[in-house]
Amino acid sequence: MEQNITQKPIIEIKGLKKRYRMGVVTGKTLKADWESFWARKRGLPDPNVKIGQERLVGQTFMALNGIDLNVYPGEAVGIIGINGAGKSTMLKLISRITAPTEGEIILRGKIASMLEVGTGFNPELTGRENIYMNGTILGMKKSEIDKKMEEIIEFSECRDFIDTPVKRYSSGMYVKLAFSVAAHLESDIIIMDEVLAVGDVAFQKKCLARMSAAAQEEGKTVLYVSHNMSTIRQLCNRCLVMKEGKIIYDGDVEEAIRVYSEESFRFDMHRTFPQPAAYPKRQEAAVTGIEILDRDNLTCSADEKLKVRFHTKFIQPVEAMSFFVAAKYAGTNIVGTYISQSIRSNMCEDAHVDLTFDLSTFVPGKYFCDIRLVSMSNGKMRYSEEIPAAFGFEISDNAAKGSFIWDIGKWGYNLLPVLETKVDS
Repeated sequence: MEQNITQKPIIEIKGLKKRYRMGVVTGKTLKADWESFWARKRGLPDPNVKIGQERLVGQTFMALNGIDLNVYPGEAVGIIGINGAGKSTMLKLISRITAPTEGEIILRGKIASMLEVGTGFNPELTGRENIYMNGTILGMKKSEIDKKMEEIIEFSECRDFIDTPVKRYSSGMYVKLAFSVAAHLESDIIIMDEVLAVGDVAFQKKCLARMSAAAQEEGKTVLYVSHNMSTIRQLCNRCLVMKEGKIIYDGDVEEAIRVYSEESFRFDMHRTFPQPAAYPKRQEAAVTGIEILDRDNLTCSADEKLKVRFHTKFIQPVEAMSFFVAAKYAGTNIVGTYISQSIRSNMCEDAHVDLTFDLSTFVPGKYFCDIRLVSMSNGKMRYSEEIPAAFGFEISDNAAKGSFIWDIGKWGYNLLPVLETKVDS
């Protein structure tokens, strides 16, 4: 992104690396470590390791592998990537919770960090006492905290419990108070790692509005890690994509989400699922595999239909069962739900259930589909199995011939065209 070159970055990172050793690398005592060291030097077996086991020595994992980054005052920077990409590790290094193996981090301001719910809270202290403690850790004077106290309490929605020990708070109350403290105390940099996932929807909206104001009006810098792309879009004006300890993209938010989708979501034409030796007594059916039929790739035009075969094991006789398939755009937000025609099976058997998907309502992009097997009994629905991200597809163009039907009572809200269903034993 373009920046004022006369302005110094508030966060400056040069050649940052973090290396971890994997597995059990030391004994429980200094004596045991010394014995193991001399045994290795002399080419003898380790006296502190059981027969058939090995101690990992020298095997390392690069959580971060060469990060160069400048962040400027007033920026709201989103950080996205699959689990294990190095996002949280980088925030811990910036927060000085742990030290880098190599490289340099230059900070030109105070940091308020929320790397997990209730970070830095003492569970035995009350909410009010924890506000004072966190403020003191940030380098504020008591008089400065006093000025902000009422504003923090009001924003946190925890007034009735502010003088109660926080060990009695729910996880939602924890995050509300922690966020309120970090957002209102005199810090220059606010660091958040998935903390908004705990709060309710109304509080999330309030938090996002507060963070946007902090960046745009107060000039604070925000670093925000999340897997929720909608909050990344609302809050951030810049986004980083991380993969295997490196930054692979830095720039526009929408382009970053596209890069993330390309890197994260790989579609398979055929999948199998391991099955347990014994199923729960109430489970009526299970999916053992998924196969895409009649095509050699999963890039579709919106005017095409996608035929998917579900290898299904009927564990018990089924009077009425349907497949519920929720389509998620870029693997994040559910855009609509397909429901198959009713399926019946009078005996325990293996069968192929072929479902044909009408894609005419989808805009271009990548989609992942969660599936649920739902049976009806005495007018009540019962879930037999659920598989998240079971299969996916990509829409290459926008025919837009169909339309969504909004139905608040359905899983996923937007009811997509009924699936053409065929069952072969």
